[in-house]
Amino acid sequence: MSGAVSEDESGTGATGAAAPMTLGWHAERTPDAAAIVLGWSGEVVTYAQLEQRSRRMAGALRSGGLAAGDHVAILLGNERAFLEIAWAAQRSGLYYTAINHHLRPAEVQYVLDDCGASALVTSAALAEVVAGLDLAAIAMRICTTGTLDGFDSYDRVLADAQPLAFAEQCEGREMLYSSGTTGRPKGVRKPLPGTPLGDPESAPVRIAEGLRMGDPGADVVYLSPAPLYHGAPLVVSMSWQRLGAKVVVLERFEPRRCLELVARHRVTHAQFVPTMFVRMLRLPQEERERFDLSSLRTVMHSAAPCPIAVKRAMLDWWGPIIHEYYAGTEDIGDTYISPLEWLAHPGSVGRSRQECHILDEDGAELAPGEIGVVYFDGGRSFEYHHDPDKTASVADVRGWRTLGDMGYLDADGYLYLTDRQAHMIISGGVNIYPQETENVLAAHPAVLDVAVIGVPDAEMGESVRAVVQVVDAPDAPDAPDAPDAPDASDVMNAPGASSALAAELIDYCREHLATYKCPRAIDFVDDLPRDPNGKLRKRLLRDRYWAGHDSRVI
Repeated sequence: MSGAVSEDESGTGATGAAAPMTLGWHAERTPDAAAIVLGWSGEVVTYAQLEQRSRRMAGALRSGGLAAGDHVAILLGNERAFLEIAWAAQRSGLYYTAINHHLRPAEVQYVLDDCGASALVTSAALAEVVAGLDLAAIAMRICTTGTLDGFDSYDRVLADAQPLAFAEQCEGREMLYSSGTTGRPKGVRKPLPGTPLGDPESAPVRIAEGLRMGDPGADVVYLSPAPLYHGAPLVVSMSWQRLGAKVVVLERFEPRRCLELVARHRVTHAQFVPTMFVRMLRLPQEERERFDLSSLRTVMHSAAPCPIAVKRAMLDWWGPIIHEYYAGTEDIGDTYISPLEWLAHPGSVGRSRQECHILDEDGAELAPGEIGVVYFDGGRSFEYHHDPDKTASVADVRGWRTLGDMGYLDADGYLYLTDRQAHMIISGGVNIYPQETENVLAAHPAVLDVAVIGVPDAEMGESVRAVVQVVDAPDAPDAPDAPDAPDASDVMNAPGASSALAAELIDYCREHLATYKCPRAIDFVDDLPRDPNGKLRKRLLRDRYWAGHDSRVI
């Protein structure tokens, strides 16, 4: 299945040409252009191949009994088939849930059961996880690489399937689960577009249109270095493919390989998380200067707060091409800030595209500079799957909705985030926002990664504690398993740890912040529990320190 697309495969014929903003559009015009390039293996999938495979898989799903509105689960690493399966679901009017492949079997089982998946696509690389699952309710099971008992071969399914007829294709939608950093993951369910594939009024097409920023698409080479089971890597990669771009997917992030791929493929656009910036900045200067990065035109970052010192260093290195946005899977609001705006408002995540409001605990609106919960008036419709109470909880009486983040607006309307609402520390009745302390400590040359949390304190209720990974500790593994939480034996035994360094970091923090915001103690660990997309699983750290307490309030 390679080369030019036949009339049957493209779905044109009597129905006419494929609509713009679809794979078929590009498969007809540039069938041999690369749609996917895998960064480590070098495997290439052309637009003709991606169109053919996704249409055949869509036909297989329909023959397997899945109708519009049903659910496909994707449990895969960043491999070739991932985007093929996602596009099969997208063009079939299905919901598709990409599951974090680092989850344990019970966590995967919860997602499968909660979303009601009718089909599961996975690989033999995850055999241990699959062996712990109860798949009795999932009739259609497909294995992309290797073999698994009870699963059909992906290649065989494709060979036997008939492509889904063009007239039957309609827009589907992703339904992704929250990361679980503040509780059990919840599926973010958005209405299905209910429109033909490529309809310009559908939400997926409008999202893709928003990426253009003056770029036509066909000359874009987009680098996706993060796991595709996260919302931004998945949706943005597919959106660029609607525009005909080449999407270079890193199977796992490694800073040198990332820079090498930018130079080799002349990458024009990319999206990172701050942890990736830090790892690239930690490379020796001679390593960083080896690679020609002049092709880069637009770099985005999001998903986690970026320390001011880190972003300044990246702008000094790459120039004023680094843009930032703040949004959530829920699509209830978003902000954007350009490089030049950020230099004038360092630390801001930008201005909101909707009305943004900062509210106190009683729902009253706060003045510029005052910290409260960030709400948006607008955004798209969504619900937390099977949880109407949680859905209702994010809205106030005016219908304004929140992602649960704390922050403030400056006099010019720029938003600054301080922390997740659930991570606020209350010490002696004073609210402390950990992000502010983390940003200071992250700028210290000995600190590779840091988390600040509240730990039990008999007198103050909570006291501030910093958990630090130092620079001369080994790099955290890029894959496959993120650590769950530091063990007690890790504290002060991690490479580079010392009581002298702990004292130095506390003094450094006190140079920049009021004493009450600074940690009373520092613990050192080999790695912090971040997921591969860079999000800190702070709940796991807090759980360790609060073990044995019936309440988080003393």
